[in-house]
Amino acid sequence: MERQVLVVGAGLSGLIAARELQKNGISTVVVDKGTGVGGRLATRHIAGGVADHGAQFFTARTNIFKAEIEEWLAEDLVRVWGYGWSDGSLKRTVSDGHPRYVTNGGMNNLAKHLAKEVQDIEVDVRVTDIKWIDDEWQVKATNDGVYHCQALLMTPPVPQSLELLSKVNIAPEDRSALQRIQYGPCICGIHVIDGEVNLPEPGAVQNFVEPVYWIANNEAKGITDKTILTAHASSNWSRNNFDMPDEAVLGFIHEAIQPYLGPGATYVEEQIKRWRYSVPLITHPRDTLIARGLPLVFAGDAFGGRGRIEGAYMSGLEAAKAVGEMFT
Repeated sequence: MERQVLVVGAGLSGLIAARELQKNGISTVVVDKGTGVGGRLATRHIAGGVADHGAQFFTARTNIFKAEIEEWLAEDLVRVWGYGWSDGSLKRTVSDGHPRYVTNGGMNNLAKHLAKEVQDIEVDVRVTDIKWIDDEWQVKATNDGVYHCQALLMTPPVPQSLELLSKVNIAPEDRSALQRIQYGPCICGIHVIDGEVNLPEPGAVQNFVEPVYWIANNEAKGITDKTILTAHASSNWSRNNFDMPDEAVLGFIHEAIQPYLGPGATYVEEQIKRWRYSVPLITHPRDTLIARGLPLVFAGDAFGGRGRIEGAYMSGLEAAKAVGEMFT
């Protein structure tokens, strides 16, 4: 398959970049190893309901992202959930004045919405080999396809991108800058509850000093009519216990959830999701990294230092600009 640009990864950065490139008439194909789009914009169906188990909400600080959110609000795609969270020790929620947005029906619906604006997205396609030969990228994948393109945009977690590019002669300065980026893992618990749940308004607690730093009620979030809790363990705890058996992980998370359960509340169904690259801990200072001497750009939430959702969005925009300039 021949395209001007191949985008690896159909998370937020990849989708935004592909949308902008195609708006400018640049033929682009997006591939992702997952069974659907979104990456950490992830929503899981369980027990007849849904639960966000990746990104839980997003905020906006830049005018560009705020303008996009205004369009999403007008389309009834997203809404404001709240303005801050209790740390678990206070009855009232602490607000910093910044709205926390969620996607109606679950965060993955945001990715699906963006995907409708992008042509040529191929999911369940795992890239296996990348080479730069005769002034073009040759990318092999598990669908037995070979993608030929002039420019390549990599949006997976950077360690995965570097592994895929192991046969490519990336400039030492660039490789070193990319290797400095670090991520924290996260073990996530999804818990269907029969009974009363008493989380502070608007239905979540967040306390980064606790080993289970986030507990949220997806019903209070307004994305499901079932009482389903999402709990996130901290990067440190998740790193130290990443291979712990599910039963032991669930027992640990139960201790954190217990204070918020009403008398007689029981667990109906539970699942564990392990995110190896959940949150960027050390980021690249710029919104993208443009490789020296190659039509190769890196993007994602680990670039620009803004944070997860907004950072990924802004990085995708900047990546599209950088790649587009390669064709002018």
